[in-house]
Order: sequence, then C-alpha cells, then structure tokens
Amino acid sequence: MSKKYNALAQEIVKLVGGNENIDSLHHCQTRLRFRLVNDSKANKEAIEKLEGVSKVLLNGGMFQIVIGMHVAEVYEEVIKYIDNNDTVNTVTTVNKRKVLDIVADFISGIFSPIVPALAGAGMIKALLALLIAFNLVDKASQTYIIINMIGDATFAFMPMLLAYTTAQKLKCNPILAVVTAGVMCHATWSGLVAAKEAVTIFGLIPLYLVKYTGSCIPIVLVILVQAPVEKFLNKIIPNSIRLVFAPMILFLVMSILALSIIGPLGDYVGTVFTFIFTWLSENVGWLEAMLLAGVYPLLVIFGLHHGLAPLGTMQMAQMGYDAIFGPAVVCANVAQGTAALVAGILSKDNSVRQIGTSAGVTGLMGVTEPALYGINVPKKYPLIAGLIGSACGGLYAGLTHTHRFATGSSGLPAVVMYIGGDSMGNFYNILIALIITIVVAAICTFVLAKKYEKKSHSPIDVTVNDSRVNKQIVTPAVGNIIPLNEVKDEAFSSGALGKGIAIEPLEGTVVAPFDGKVVSLFPTKHAIGIISEEGVEVLIHVGLNTVELNGKYFEAHVKQGDEVKAGQILITFDLEQLKKENFCTQIPIVITNSNDYHLVKVINSKSVSLNDPLLFVEA
Repeated sequence: MSKKYNALAQEIVKLVGGNENIDSLHHCQTRLRFRLVNDSKANKEAIEKLEGVSKVLLNGGMFQIVIGMHVAEVYEEVIKYIDNNDTVNTVTTVNKRKVLDIVADFISGIFSPIVPALAGAGMIKALLALLIAFNLVDKASQTYIIINMIGDATFAFMPMLLAYTTAQKLKCNPILAVVTAGVMCHATWSGLVAAKEAVTIFGLIPLYLVKYTGSCIPIVLVILVQAPVEKFLNKIIPNSIRLVFAPMILFLVMSILALSIIGPLGDYVGTVFTFIFTWLSENVGWLEAMLLAGVYPLLVIFGLHHGLAPLGTMQMAQMGYDAIFGPAVVCANVAQGTAALVAGILSKDNSVRQIGTSAGVTGLMGVTEPALYGINVPKKYPLIAGLIGSACGGLYAGLTHTHRFATGSSGLPAVVMYIGGDSMGNFYNILIALIITIVVAAICTFVLAKKYEKKSHSPIDVTVNDSRVNKQIVTPAVGNIIPLNEVKDEAFSSGALGKGIAIEPLEGTVVAPFDGKVVSLFPTKHAIGIISEEGVEVLIHVGLNTVELNGKYFEAHVKQGDEVKAGQILITFDLEQLKKENFCTQIPIVITNSNDYHLVKVINSKSVSLNDPLLFVEA
C-alpha cells in the first residue's frame, strides 16, 4: 500500500480529536466515515484545509470526510493510527443526538461495510445473466451452477455478514454473533424448515419454521438482544470460567430465542416490508422512483444518502429484486454526471472544462461527489438541471416498474444488473430511462447555462487596440506577497486557474487593479472577475473556502457589468472575523486567460500597498 497519504492520515486523526475521540471508522466509495465520541472536539475547518480533503460533513450522526476515489488508500493509512478501543463510553453523546441521527447512523454503520461484498456479488450475477442472454452458458451446466453459487453466497449468508457488522457497531463479540447467525443459516435448520414438521425444544418451546438465509431484519434484531445479554454474562461469570461458560450459555439462550421468538418476529417485520414494497411498486411506483431520483443528489451533498441504501438491500433480500432504490439512484447519478460534463464542455475556462470532463465521467460511472462539489453545487444550475433530468428518468422507470436483480454500482455499468427474470424488459427499460435522463439533463444544462453562465470570455465591449498587449496590473489589496504555489488551495497553487500571485491582506479592502469591466461577481461576494480594456482577465478571490460564509462579513460595492476605474473599491470584508472563524485569508490574484500571453511577470516585492505594481502581462 502506498505511503504517500501517511502525513494526511496523521493530520486527520489528530484533527478529529485523536484516537480517544474515535468511536468507529469505515469508508464508502469517496468518504471516511467517523463516529466520534464528541463531535465538537473535531476541527472541521482545519480538516477541510488539508490537501487531499474535498469536504467535511456532519450528518446522520457521522463525521464524514470527503476524500475522493483514493479513499481506500487513505483509510489504510488512517487505521494505522487508531487503536481498537472497546472501552469508549458513548452514552453521554448518544443522549444528546437526535433519534433520526441515531437510527441513520446505526443503519449506515451495519450496511456500509458490506457494500463491497454486495457490489462484487451483484456484478457476478450480472455477468451470469449476460452469459445466459448470449447463450454462452446453459442453465443446466455445472458452470452455471458454480458461478451462480459464487454470486449467491453473499446474499445467502447475509445474516452472518450483518451479525458481524452489527456486533461491531454494538461493541460486542462479532465472532460470537456470527456463530448465532450460523445457527439460523445452518443446513440442518433449513432441512427442518423444508420438511414442514413441527419442531420443539424439550417438547415445550416451539421453534417456528422460518428460513433465514438471505434475510436482513431477523439477525439485526437478534444481535440487538444478544449484545446486552453477552455483556451481562461477562459481568456475572467469574473470570476463571468465563471463557468456557459465557459463550456456551450465550449460544444456547440466543439460539433458542432466535428460532422461537426474535427470528420469527423479524421475519414478520420483513413480510410487512415486502407488502409495503409490493404495494408501492404496483400502485405508486412512478411517484417514489421520481421523488427519490429527484432528491437523491441533495442527500449525497449532505451525506445522508447511505441511510437509504439498505432499502434496496432489504427489498432484494425479501423479494429477489430492487424496484425503488436502484433505478432511482442510477438515474440520479447519471444525471449529475451529465450535467457536470455538459457544463464543463460549455465553459471557456480551461480549468473548469478539465474538472467538468473528469468529474462528469466519474459521475456517469456512479460516483458523483467530484461532480457535485467540483462543478454542480458551485455553479448551481447544473445541479438543478441534473435534478430535473433524474426526476424524468425516475418517472419512466417507475411507470414501467423497472427493477434490478443485483446490487452494486449505480452508474452506467449497472445496467447489466437489470438483466434477469423471464425477459430483457427491465434491461431495455433502464436504458430508455437513462437516455431520457441524459437528454433532459443535457438540454436543461445547456438552456440554463445560456442564462446563468458567466460570459467572461465573450467580447463584452472590450476593444483591443493593438495586436501587442502590454498591461501592468496594480495591487488590489494591502498586504504581504505570497508566491502562488504557496497558496493553501491546490486549484490556485497548481496554476490550474491561471498564473498570478497572492496577498496575505492587512486590511479588508479590495480595489480594481486596472480600468475595466466587472464580468463576474459571486453571490457570496468573496470573489470577483474583471476584464481590462486590452482583454486581460483577472480573478480576485478573497480568502479560501470563504464561499461557505454565504456572503457573511463581505460587502460588494459594484455589481456585475459595472465599468470600474483602477483603485475603485470593489469589495470590503471583515478581516478580523475571517481570522476569528479560522478561515485562511490569502487572496489569490490570477490571470484566468494566462495562456493567451507569452509573458506573465510577477513584480519582485515582499509587501505591497494599494496601486503598487503587481503583475505585468505581455502578448
């Protein structure tokens, strides 16, 4: 495993409050998901400033650090700095948390760790469906039987997987939990169920004939009871005999309870869920798919989407297919990927185009965080366009009762999971739903871009009088000079947004660096774009991550489209408040169309005052 994330891992552990503040940790496709003892001990702002961290969210009872596609590598380094501490007391923090947060945290905590197994099994089932569809494998062959067994194993022994993760969540022995699940999935019990003859213990306690392989709810209820029973036994049995007698008593008590009371109760709850799923699918399937597809990206933004993922798993376990979560989410992800891709293509800013292209493709593959945080949320209109597109695609999927037969990825590759049953109907319908999604999202993005996209690269009453441009840019803020490569934001320090320089301000005033026109002014008033009479485009960005303040502490003295003179006040801001709230106050000043010039010279100085020479541009 690569060591390049070692330093990042150390900083993350330190800034979340240290090992003693970490209750649990796992990761999904893009995020580290911490359960902290005390959320207030974590320095959210400092973590977001770390290179390699895109965003920090606190939702659903989880402290979520958005890393990206290399999250697994970061996770491997982080866990090296975390001790397995089972003595952390979380009672005080649980009492302060909302019930919905606790439930969402619990559901996410037990299902998220098994997502890779579900994805792998789902893809094997999809591969088998393709082999059958193209007559490459016969259903009566041993090849089919073995591949089908490999794909079924995860679902058949779902109780054992959930027993392990639930026990980890409840801080009881996961191995003992798996054994209890093993009793419920044992071939002998399955044989007794198949025989349909009454079973009792000592002729007194009836065991209800319920098949538990492939189920979800019964084992979760069983381990919820087993956890306190195990802790009670460990407390009352002396240390000298605990190792032998505690597991023996636990197995006897919990196995009987599981097969006589708790398991059947869980099966009944599962039956109720099946009834609800069936009724919704047959009566208002179009509505639920459309609504979930339309709001799912918003849940992703706030990190709440993992609480819904078990819906698909439970429906798959109960009914053999998923008609709610899968179709809606694949439409939602593809829509956001399409919107980011189109927004990137339409942009004349090279950096935006690059981000939009890469993030858009990633979104189409099923991972939307880069698209959402990199393009769609900052620009807003691609997010809205994507929501419209996914709602339309979800509506079609719901109307046609489209469902998938395996779980896993929720991007374009997931279409193979809709091959199954007695026909190819679901496969064709999901393709049509995605075509609708892509077309609507692309058209909406294009239309909204015409209205909302900043046209900083179009000829906006700027006349270049000489084929050779020589332009001096004066200082827009008082402060100390910082080389651009030392700015604490990779988008600026890498030069992706253009060549330039940065200033650590000493005053809260930004003025125009030349005569020109305001071509962009962010609604949050933290950044402004100006174009000179010669066509030089400059972006002035006050502070890093200050967009999160939503305009607080900022005041704009001009509006987009205004003509301005060098030295004219553009923005004022409360410098002390920014520092007090731990925002980096560096002001990057970049020439966004640097590629149009063969020379961009930075004035050699350590500190500057207003109107001092700062940059020199020559075409």
